[in-house]
Amino acid sequence: MDKRPDEVATMFDDVAPKYDVVNDVLSMGQTRRWRRIVVEAMDVKAGQRVLDLAAGTGTSSEPYADAGIDVIACDFSLGMLKVGKRRRPDIDFIAGDATRLPFADNTFDASTISFGLRNVNEPKKALAEMLRVTKPGGRLVIAEFSQPVVPLWRTMYTEYLMRALPAIAVKVSSNPDAYVYLAESIRAWPDQDHLAAWLQEAGWESVTYRNLSGGIVAVHRAQKPAGPAAGPAAGAAALANHTGPVAKLRRNIARPER
Repeated sequence: MDKRPDEVATMFDDVAPKYDVVNDVLSMGQTRRWRRIVVEAMDVKAGQRVLDLAAGTGTSSEPYADAGIDVIACDFSLGMLKVGKRRRPDIDFIAGDATRLPFADNTFDASTISFGLRNVNEPKKALAEMLRVTKPGGRLVIAEFSQPVVPLWRTMYTEYLMRALPAIAVKVSSNPDAYVYLAESIRAWPDQDHLAAWLQEAGWESVTYRNLSGGIVAVHRAQKPAGPAAGPAAGAAALANHTGPVAKLRRNIARPER
């Protein structure tokens, strides 16, 4: 499953023209609902500035632009960015590496990444970079595939990922092999509590998450500390107060499902 960053970028370049349509088919239309919940969780207003990382073709950025919010759609795939810019020339599309963001400290009122963190070569570094470019007191919202919470549902979902998804991709995608990789990356991704622990380790605070579709997707929310203590060292200090960070962290995290 391991791929170099340049290989992943090329893969996304290849699937860019039909990427949004294929996602709608494979998720049975659920991607639109998931993205709507992310926008609601961001709770940003006109005049504020948002970083939408791993924005791809900009589908996730459009609701912010439509609401008068200054949104930057950032992605490492030039193919994705070109498709997005043709469709929405009013949105700023910027090529960038999630582990070395091309933005100054404290630039954005809020940052978000949807279904892209697991494709970053060093996801913990990306969490630290998003912390750096977000203003003190600013919010982070992450939507990512996760682990279904009911064992039977988890088994059914795994079967869909590894069997049905690649078969469907053969019929609707220009690069079916890319979806085999994506299915494997979803299966290998850490569960909700581990991602929450990563966020605290990176220096984010007030970490919560909400399961969607039985835990197929989890939306994590966090806030950058308002004071000068923001950063990985602060996150490590917070986790040091727990014995067994992931297990103990659960009591501090709200996990409602709707």
